[in-house]
Amino acid sequence: MRVPPPFKHQKRSIQLYGTKNILFDMSDPGTGKTRCILEGFGRRRAKGAKCMLVLAPKSILKSAWAKDCATFTPWLKTVCAYAENRVAAFAQDVDIYVTNHDAATWLAKQPANFFKRFDVLAIDEIGAYKHHTSQRSRAIAKIKKHFKVRWGTNATPTPNTITEIWNQANILDDGKSLGISFFAFRSTVCTPEQVGPRSEMVKWHDREGATDAVTMLLKDMTIRHVFEKCVDIPPNFSYQIPFELSAKHMAQYLEMQRDAMLLLQNGAKVSAINKAAVVTKLLQIASGAVYSNESEYQLLTTDRYSLVLDLVEQAPHSIVFFSWVHQRDELIAEAKRRGITYGLIDGSVSNKVREETMSMYQAGFYRTMFCHPKSAAHGLTLTRGTRTIWASPTYNPEWFIQGNRRIYRTGQTKKTETVLIVAQDTIEEHVVDVLTGKSQRMTNVLSYLEAA
Repeated sequence: MRVPPPFKHQKRSIQLYGTKNILFDMSDPGTGKTRCILEGFGRRRAKGAKCMLVLAPKSILKSAWAKDCATFTPWLKTVCAYAENRVAAFAQDVDIYVTNHDAATWLAKQPANFFKRFDVLAIDEIGAYKHHTSQRSRAIAKIKKHFKVRWGTNATPTPNTITEIWNQANILDDGKSLGISFFAFRSTVCTPEQVGPRSEMVKWHDREGATDAVTMLLKDMTIRHVFEKCVDIPPNFSYQIPFELSAKHMAQYLEMQRDAMLLLQNGAKVSAINKAAVVTKLLQIASGAVYSNESEYQLLTTDRYSLVLDLVEQAPHSIVFFSWVHQRDELIAEAKRRGITYGLIDGSVSNKVREETMSMYQAGFYRTMFCHPKSAAHGLTLTRGTRTIWASPTYNPEWFIQGNRRIYRTGQTKKTETVLIVAQDTIEEHVVDVLTGKSQRMTNVLSYLEAA
């Protein structure tokens, strides 16, 4: 198979990966960051560089990294290390070792001699380490010293607050850009608000102009390519479809909202976790079910899923993102009733089945693909599709941004659509405000409850 030459922006990135030791690639999804890292490393390897360790989302180790290595740098040997084969994988003699983010805790337990074969660390979706106190972040802090070359990629480095970028940058440059203290950084870029009687009950808000200031501090280590400016691709059209809850369904929603207001009016006893739980419950009810635990639910209505499958039938091929177990179940049931072929990618699907499903979809065997954004928002190329449908809004802006780039990416030859179904007069409208930029931070959704 003839491999197309890299785009102009990719040539620039490959050159930087081949020469700069510290890089933070914030380029848009679909701009080909994986290829740039591989070809940049290939240049280094040809000049005598040691091996590269790649940390990436588990779901894309083979579908993105191993596949792209075979396509763009076939002279480099790659092995994918999962929990079940990790020791054997790292015992192999290859050029690139690819493993998942949580493997950092295993790597941190290895002796110093283990790392002598490496000098390049590439962290795909480095936002997985944005919380400096997490177990995986503490592990990365222990092993990063073994790598003189450190690269990180993240198209959505600050989905909620500017403070989320501190640890990502610190992993790469040991605090040279943003300082070695998270708390000093937060005090500089945020202002505190006391939200309860105890001293630790503080909410931090980004200062005006903080993003611009941090961007300047990171300029020397940052690559940034905007998808639309780099790739000649037919346009994507985004629009919302309002969904009206039935009278009975709306009454159930309003009852939950009233109960939530009573809880919130109780004052300081309500934590941010409690508020987030209320947000989740309202979103679940608006989407059509009441949950007693993570998997058991009572279905309230299936009206929304008839609309979703109507939209599926209007397009040759589509992908549908769902958030809840009941959505997955009802979408599949409705597809079966209509005789619509479908694939499924979520946490219940093995990596092998995931890869087979993606290949079959791209080959045209499936009319639609039902996807959970946690499992399918990164690393998948689904350019057979021309319509992305969100059965209901996700409250995770990173998933939303990444998910919308599964069909609207390099290789797409047709016009595409992004369709977002929104329940009127519910919290879904406020979630959409966040996702579409009318509100800047997810914390605004939490404050909605207090203002309702």
